[in-house]
Amino acid sequence: MSTKEELLKQIQIARENSNNKKKFSGNLMDYIELIEKDPSIVKSAHKRLYEALIDHGSYSMPDSNFRKYKIFDGENIKIYNYFENEFFGMENVISKIMSFLSSAAQKGEESRQVLLLMGPVGAGKSALTEHIKKALDGKPYFHLKGDPHRGEPLQLIPRSLRDSFEKTLNVKIDGDISPIARHKLMNELDGKYENFEIEESTFSQRARRGVASVPPMDANSQDVSVLIGSVDISKLDKYSEDDPRALSLNGAFNVGNRGIVELVEVFKNEIEFLHTIITATQEKRVPSPGKSDMLYFDGVIIAHCNEAEWNRFQSEHTNEAIMDRIVKVTVPYCLELDQEIKIYEKMLSKSEFKAHIAPHTLKIASMFSIMSRLKPSSKCDLLTKMKIYNGEDIIEKGRVKKVDIKDLKEEAKHEGLDGISTRFITKALDHALTNSEKNMITPVSVMESLSRMVKEQISDEQFKSNCLELLQKTIREEYLKILENEIAKAFISAYEEQAQSLFDTYLDNAEAYTTRTKLKDRVTKEERQPDENFMKSIEEQIGITGSSKDGFRSDVAAYMFARMRRGEKVEYKTYEPLKEAIESYLISSIKSVARIVTKSKTRDDDQQKKYSEMVETMIEEYGYTAESAEEILAYAANNLWRDS
Repeated sequence: MSTKEELLKQIQIARENSNNKKKFSGNLMDYIELIEKDPSIVKSAHKRLYEALIDHGSYSMPDSNFRKYKIFDGENIKIYNYFENEFFGMENVISKIMSFLSSAAQKGEESRQVLLLMGPVGAGKSALTEHIKKALDGKPYFHLKGDPHRGEPLQLIPRSLRDSFEKTLNVKIDGDISPIARHKLMNELDGKYENFEIEESTFSQRARRGVASVPPMDANSQDVSVLIGSVDISKLDKYSEDDPRALSLNGAFNVGNRGIVELVEVFKNEIEFLHTIITATQEKRVPSPGKSDMLYFDGVIIAHCNEAEWNRFQSEHTNEAIMDRIVKVTVPYCLELDQEIKIYEKMLSKSEFKAHIAPHTLKIASMFSIMSRLKPSSKCDLLTKMKIYNGEDIIEKGRVKKVDIKDLKEEAKHEGLDGISTRFITKALDHALTNSEKNMITPVSVMESLSRMVKEQISDEQFKSNCLELLQKTIREEYLKILENEIAKAFISAYEEQAQSLFDTYLDNAEAYTTRTKLKDRVTKEERQPDENFMKSIEEQIGITGSSKDGFRSDVAAYMFARMRRGEKVEYKTYEPLKEAIESYLISSIKSVARIVTKSKTRDDDQQKKYSEMVETMIEEYGYTAESAEEILAYAANNLWRDS
């Protein structure tokens, strides 16, 4: 079978499957039979959206995830599957959104409020809203046939009978039918509401069924008909102005009834344009165009804006009525390095760039964006603060430096609401990829691309100066440290084995030292005193000298034996201060050789062999290509050991 025939067959199968999906067709009494079998068919817009999101599943962040304790202070953080692989470092924001919808689904006060996402440009407000709207796509719902407002069919039931129907069907009936549906009921069906035809549809943003978006408009083009529809002038020669048949109910609140209405950059609109929100929330009614009565509206209203517009809006006391109907959720920039990296990995995976991305490239770009968003603190420098926010242990004189992440966040409550945006970084990555001659990008090319964009696109001179200092000093120096260690590690054969061997030897000596016993040689079985010189050579790597050695050795022994008692694995990476000491010891022992081999313009056979083995390790174990390894090593030779 040819490719063409195969594709045609797939189209045919898809069409048949679509046709075989029978949609409900019947009148109100048939619809009531469905409800008798499943009362959950009748639900509010907030409940429908909440269930669409929660149906994908959720779970509590496990204790094994270091972020639970390092970032969230042991809180029971809930992860929602629907958002998990799309949004990173936004657990708190998503939790607040889900809390809002959960309360609204139970008809709490939030069901009569606007959900406002407020944050800086490029923080993910629009993407988050789009993703929430997609949750409804394809979900079925029942509505009055021929009603552009797509009202709930049970609204046909007269108010005098609703109590009885509610008890019998175990549902709650809210609202009234639209003027168009009422005209059809009274004039075409002689008031026999039980004969009104009911239709099953699915939510679709593309087809404008149950999902509507309202873009911002300037004062000259603003027209409330975008929200509530209009009177169709072409029908006025046939119907009077107060005839419902002259109405064109195609506004956002008509389209989004029983679904979602999104207000994009909401406060860019004039205040008069937003007055409809007042009744749409608390009273759940929106004006009807022409001379008809107000229409019942049941929908989730999601708006978003940036901080400057929010501050300007709330500073005007005449806006209090609308503000009282808003639940604001702040959407800051991501402040976790590892999560920021995931954002760019996701974005690049969705692009068509096929270039090689060298190790640490996205990390360097992310370090820049994160640090540009952080506020200075007297407790630590920006680099340290970034690492703490990332859940990393900061080692100082052999011990984990105690800087409370809550204290840092408490003193900088505005953090994450300004700085370099995600879009800025993405454009810099795109430029670096586009201009790459060897179809690759490295930390070096990305730092150059970022510096160029900062100079060209940032107008605030002070911020520009701060950004360039971050790139040319702080981040460059940190990258050189990363690079130096990586080259040295690549130079060591069997690095992990050597590190573990050093760890085992140190632990044996530290145990003997703290318990005042002798060591038994594993080969000769002879007893000897703990090797003081060996332990010092390890400890000096992290500044442990003099009397502080006793405390450090006791801490190591106690920590390790506590893990062993719990049946947990003990390895050189287990205790962060000792891990750093062992790695520093190993790396420092061969740095001078790695430096000579890397810098040398003419290598002898032995040096060339070591250099080739180092490059091979960088390619096979660290993920470089031959070209990116060559570029990085050239950069190291020119910058890392310039004065050596």
